[in-house]
Amino acid sequence: MTSPTLSVAMSVYNGERFLESAIASVLAQTFTDYEFLILDDGSTDSSRAIIAAAAARDSRIRPIVRENRGLVVSLNELLVEARAPLIARMDADDLCKPERFAKQIAFLAAYPDHGVIGSYTRDIDENGAAYHNSGDDHPVTHDAFLHNIVHGGPLLAHPSVIYRRDVVLSVGGYHAAFRHCEDYDLWLRVAHHTKIANLPERLLDYRHYAGQVSNRHAVEQQTGAAIARMAYMERLAGRPDPTAELDSLPPLGQLDALFGRDGVTREVRGAIARSLVYSPFALRGTGFELLLQHIEDGGRGRDLWLTVPRLVRFGEPRRAARLAAALARA
Repeated sequence: MTSPTLSVAMSVYNGERFLESAIASVLAQTFTDYEFLILDDGSTDSSRAIIAAAAARDSRIRPIVRENRGLVVSLNELLVEARAPLIARMDADDLCKPERFAKQIAFLAAYPDHGVIGSYTRDIDENGAAYHNSGDDHPVTHDAFLHNIVHGGPLLAHPSVIYRRDVVLSVGGYHAAFRHCEDYDLWLRVAHHTKIANLPERLLDYRHYAGQVSNRHAVEQQTGAAIARMAYMERLAGRPDPTAELDSLPPLGQLDALFGRDGVTREVRGAIARSLVYSPFALRGTGFELLLQHIEDGGRGRDLWLTVPRLVRFGEPRRAARLAAALARA
């Protein structure tokens, strides 16, 4: 069988709510030389039936059905199963614009020194309406990408990317230790080996809703991202990456020992705390205690004071009072 130009990789777990529309947006692409791998990661809803029905209608769809093993295992399995040299990521709750694949493949053909290409996204809510997001757009050039790593800016929207399969395999694929931010860690490792960019066109509708991973696991996600960035700086300085062989990340209190120097825990804790001040999910949960610890470590700034009224708006007046008292003492 002739290998396709592109493999589309989608992992699904209980994605019935948006799955049909996500699949339809892939099948409506103007570029057609692709296989569509859809891995059902042990769903207990109707996802499996939706995938089977779609596969019966379009032979490009290759279903993979098994028990639940988690997203990182699923992404690495899709890497192995893919028959094409290029892989397009796609999530079960987002929507591709019809010209997405064609434009990204054309870019990679024109720029062989680039191994990953994403795009700007349009933010939508659970009903498909425009969703207000005050964040910056993703970096268009590799130099801007590297700048954002150091300064904490956005890098890539994972479901918007197409990457060269051999580049991602060469760095070991997705690492299990960075659960819920496995893509962020991957980009930081890949950035040492190839150029990465984004097309300044909104080729993906990125959906926001209460049940998505970035809301439910905000603290764990930002913790992993801060540690991944610290590991990136170690590699950049020519030092060994102490996270390279980890299956799971240690508690924050053990980071000084892991990295072999004092101050790493405090630096990582500060980065996490400042990334969580806009998240109601994090501030209603364990992220709040982490924020208080950051203030004890010497954290200051107007953004922390602005979190006090924000907590009131989030329906947490007692936590707002505790935060104000901690800032006043500091």
